[in-house]
Amino acid sequence: FIACAEYLIQEGITAPNLLATEGRSAGGMLMGGILNMRPDLFRIAVAGVPFVDVMNTMSDPSIPLTTGEWEEWGNPNEWKYFDYMLSYSPYDNVREVPYPDILITAGLHDPRVAFWEPAKWASKLRTMNTNKESKVLVKMDLEVGHFSASDRYRYKREKAFEQSIVLEKLGLADVKPMK
Repeated sequence: FIACAEYLIQEGITAPNLLATEGRSAGGMLMGGILNMRPDLFRIAVAGVPFVDVMNTMSDPSIPLTTGEWEEWGNPNEWKYFDYMLSYSPYDNVREVPYPDILITAGLHDPRVAFWEPAKWASKLRTMNTNKESKVLVKMDLEVGHFSASDRYRYKREKAFEQSIVLEKLGLADVKPMK
């Protein structure tokens, strides 16, 4: 993923100040990972219901889906998986660097990625971010779960909200459509 962004920049197709990225759920974990490794590559990232507190979530067998995921992800309660999982857990790898703008969305009733994961990740990012110009925004929907709104019009409003933030951060909010 990082190599793709680097290639686009190297070839002059885009620049970091014009590059946005987006991922949901485990793709939100990817967003956390790439932002920790190369925060300089992106102007804004959208992380939807991001699975970012890997160590705490995967260590707790009382959380739904956790034990069933051990086969794929590994069980951090076993030493042979612990260090590896810790190495990519986005929450555990936030550091003092200049992060880009980040929009984090979450649902209060999410049984897969509990609302506190994105909330505590946002708090840590805000504390550690050395870029005083960027914002870490959280949009917590109090009525939905992991799959967002099921009503298509509400879903479109949610996507419009997210994309309006992206366009604004890329400096494209006032661009007029081509005729």
